Amino acid sequence: MPKSSPPPLILLLLGSVSLACCQWLIYFYAPTEAAMGLIHKIFYIHLPLAWGALFSFFLVFLGSVAYLFKRDSGLDRLCVAAAETGLLLSGLALFTGMLWARKSWGVWWTWDPRLTTTFIMWFVYAGYLVLRSLNLSMRRKSLVCAVVGVIAFLDVPLVFISARIWRSIHPAVFGTEGGELEPKMKLTVAVCVISFGFLWAGLVRLRERQLDLRARMDTIACDIP
Repeated sequence: MPKSSPPPLILLLLGSVSLACCQWLIYFYAPTEAAMGLIHKIFYIHLPLAWGALFSFFLVFLGSVAYLFKRDSGLDRLCVAAAETGLLLSGLALFTGMLWARKSWGVWWTWDPRLTTTFIMWFVYAGYLVLRSLNLSMRRKSLVCAVVGVIAFLDVPLVFISARIWRSIHPAVFGTEGGELEPKMKLTVAVCVISFGFLWAGLVRLRERQLDLRARMDTIACDIP
């Protein structure tokens, strides 16, 4: 992320406060879904988690492409920060989705196209992070991971469009016909997504800064005779 971006603690504070305020929208403003009841409210957290994961992996893709051209170690660290954040968020999205599915579909898990592609995406990026432990030089390791970061992104747009191109029981929230959400639900979703965006940016920026500091300390340690 740009070094001129707001400090991570400011972003995290904005995200936390705004998400806390979103609870009023979720529980008092947005109507309760007739069939599912209160359990449907988890959707307002599940969707920002899922979109945050997709944006994280898109950032890995952009950073990987940029690294292949510039060979900038800072871009490599950005990819690591985004991948770790995305893996966390996609795991939480799968977990909250399972809670929602148990009430909506009567099962904890089903091999629906959206769920299956998301599950594959989680394992692909988990593998991407495992590559970071390879016994290679830092430069070569960064190059290998950049190539994998580009290839791994192929599954990300597939996750997004899977519910639209295949027969799926997973709802397409903002479909071509406006989706199935009522106006108050759409507004609540939009506000939650924007609020979560601050939290997401803060997490990525904070992790990137930690990696930058560790790289600086390693450089200093190598310079000490």
